[in-house]
Amino acid sequence: MRFASLGSGSRGNCLIAEAGGTRVLLDCGFSLRETVARLARLRVEPETLSGILVTHEHDDHLGGVARLASRFGVPVFMTHGTLRAAGDLGEAEIAVIDSHQRFAIGEIEVEPFPVPHDAGEPVQYVLGDGARRLGVLTDIGEPTAHVVEMLRECDALVLECNHDPEMLATGPYSPPLKRRIASRLGHLDNGSSARLLSQLEVRRLRHVVAAHLSETNNRPDLARSALAGALGCAPEWVGVATQDGGCAWRDLG
Repeated sequence: MRFASLGSGSRGNCLIAEAGGTRVLLDCGFSLRETVARLARLRVEPETLSGILVTHEHDDHLGGVARLASRFGVPVFMTHGTLRAAGDLGEAEIAVIDSHQRFAIGEIEVEPFPVPHDAGEPVQYVLGDGARRLGVLTDIGEPTAHVVEMLRECDALVLECNHDPEMLATGPYSPPLKRRIASRLGHLDNGSSARLLSQLEVRRLRHVVAAHLSETNNRPDLARSALAGALGCAPEWVGVATQDGGCAWRDLG
């Protein structure tokens, strides 16, 4: 099993996971042309996708889903609350999922789990192939006990490190936007992600990737340092999924 990021941040998010002959996207916040170009960087043809998992309806995660799904006949999986909030999805084939019910797409086992975020019915996912597990957690204001339990034993983690609290507080955003981002329905800061990581079983971890970094209110070195402190490793070991470049394929073994 392996995964890569097509890009992560407020201007668009998309992650790809592959196991055997199955490839799924997690979210798609880029235009159709941009998504196809970013897939090509990873040597993936969109016709080979088996499904698109959606976390929630915000445009940086859902904005490109309908066109990609309709153009290439890729089924889309989302909760009822996300579907209700999403609006017109054109001719996309939609499968409504239960936020507590695991299911399979080909050779990939999908475990959705609910998270606190300011959206209709947001979820995040653990993806596995029966032997390895990839946990993905972005767009969450505050980790719950259930979130910790879902991510406890993973072989790879993609964790939101949205902002540095001081940079957010002194930065150019309006006071209401700052309050929203820092709220329990907003986004995780570097320290909160590190504290979450310190609660997890990390013996199996082969990869940790910081994601959804704010281009205004964070820096990669701050995110790396925070997560490395929780892991007791060198900051260079921690990966970062950038807005424009994402991150290259990482193998779970």
